[in-house]
Amino acid sequence: MITDRIRRWRRADSARQAANTAAYHQQSHPFPGRWISGVSLVCGPLLLLTGILLRIRFHFFYPDQLAAYDTHPTLITTAYACFALGVVLLWPGVMALAQRIAATHPLWALWGGGLVMFGLFTRTFQFGTDHLSFHLTDSLGTQTMVEAIGDYYQSWRDTPWHPFKTLSGPAFLGWVVLAVAAYRSGALGVGRAVALGLMSMLALGTLKGTQVPQSIVAVVGLCVALVPFGIQTLRAGPRPTNRALGWIAVCVVTTALAAAYGPRG
Repeated sequence: MITDRIRRWRRADSARQAANTAAYHQQSHPFPGRWISGVSLVCGPLLLLTGILLRIRFHFFYPDQLAAYDTHPTLITTAYACFALGVVLLWPGVMALAQRIAATHPLWALWGGGLVMFGLFTRTFQFGTDHLSFHLTDSLGTQTMVEAIGDYYQSWRDTPWHPFKTLSGPAFLGWVVLAVAAYRSGALGVGRAVALGLMSMLALGTLKGTQVPQSIVAVVGLCVALVPFGIQTLRAGPRPTNRALGWIAVCVVTTALAAAYGPRG
């Protein structure tokens, strides 16, 4: 009897995914487009995982992160930069998943996608405070910055209202809502939907490093949920034209030159 119920549940799950795929392909989704979405879905989670693993040997709390930066500045800078770039790259992928959900469950897509994207803005804001803290450590010293960040956390707790403090909730809750939406709509199967919801375990805050095992579980879950979806998205149509590839090369070279020789202010 239990086996029969599992089989019926699996058939229902497969039917839900098939219906979602059919409904999605009946609609037009010009923005952000298949290639930007696919690259986002593949590279965003993998960059997050890279950043998490690069700083895994250091305790996650801010005094230890500052001490780690003092002794391994290149490693810690790279780890935080990879994590931040992964966060920024996620938004087209989240939008693509929300569009897939909206094919059959538009209200769930609105709430899940919206909450997650507001949460991504919050994490980007937090990286700004990380970046400033590391640079001030170079000039003020580690101990001074440990005390300064401690004071910052205290004043942050005492602040009655701040836009990014208010948006801390969506940074956690949004992934759960998006995971439920992805499952209910058939955009993701139950396993990958559960994996997506694990992102709610990822810590948020200034100079928060890798929590073991929570951070690893959260980001590996994100990879399990989104990377196959990204590969599927990239393979769902023809390759870019030579003209498009040429413009991509121009954009990459221009960005690299701007980063290397642009203004330093």
